Amino acid sequence: MIELDIMQDSSEVIHYDRSGVPLYIRTARLASYPNMQALCHWHDDVEMVYIREGQMNYYINGARILLKEHDGILINARQMHYGYAYMGQDCEFSCLLFHPGLFTGNKELQKEYITPVLENPGLEYWYLDSREAFGREMVSLLGRMVEQKEMAAPGYEIQVVGLMHLLWGRLLSAASVLPDVLPGSVHPDLAVQKDMVSYIHQHYGEKLTLADIAASGHVCRSKCCSIFKQYLQQSPIEFLNAYRMKVSCNLLQSTEKNITEIALTCGFNHLSYFSKLFWLYYGCTPGEYRKKISKS
Repeated sequence: MIELDIMQDSSEVIHYDRSGVPLYIRTARLASYPNMQALCHWHDDVEMVYIREGQMNYYINGARILLKEHDGILINARQMHYGYAYMGQDCEFSCLLFHPGLFTGNKELQKEYITPVLENPGLEYWYLDSREAFGREMVSLLGRMVEQKEMAAPGYEIQVVGLMHLLWGRLLSAASVLPDVLPGSVHPDLAVQKDMVSYIHQHYGEKLTLADIAASGHVCRSKCCSIFKQYLQQSPIEFLNAYRMKVSCNLLQSTEKNITEIALTCGFNHLSYFSKLFWLYYGCTPGEYRKKISKS
């Protein structure tokens, strides 16, 4: 089962394939994630996803995109996003993350062609539609990067970085992606959403109410619920419980705390409710989960 490492500010800790090389490539299935859904998060890396089989819903700053088989998507740095199952169906996908530091070391090229795109508030993501020539070309480049990782030939990272430069150059030539052509601003509700998610990540172990979460974003409870519904398609309490479940799994795996201690640490005052919720999320009891992890 795949669990994301999320920091208190909602950013994801990226475990790169090789220490010192900010590059991450993996092929996985949504069934490997709890409830076939990743937690909402952001990171400084640019992320690309390619659908190998099936379909996947993808949320980015409140926008929902249905990624069909052979489609892809490029998510710009520092965007709130997550993927989840379409109509409860499993999906196989390849994911590639790379830090902008992998790009050209030339300061002038970085300043002119890389940084403006990364900091363009009007370019949150780019949907790569496999029905269009541009989308197929970009997804093909992504597929070649994944192949290099799978073959794991000596120096494959150099090949991947070279393909990234080709992809970035193609992106720049396809349309204007610089901020003076695509102006935009961060919607105030998105900033509020980030504040409330960050608050949950920092205070999940406490007795939190809807009023507490709303107050962290300086909005009323009704506005809080509507923002969560808009950006995350779930209520604030549902998101809180999902994060508590993630933390509990990490504690079951990495500590020797008993089940009651873990329940209390994660903000559950009643062991029965914690166990019931855990079963709904993972299809087993906390004790059974710990046994599975210890054997793997």
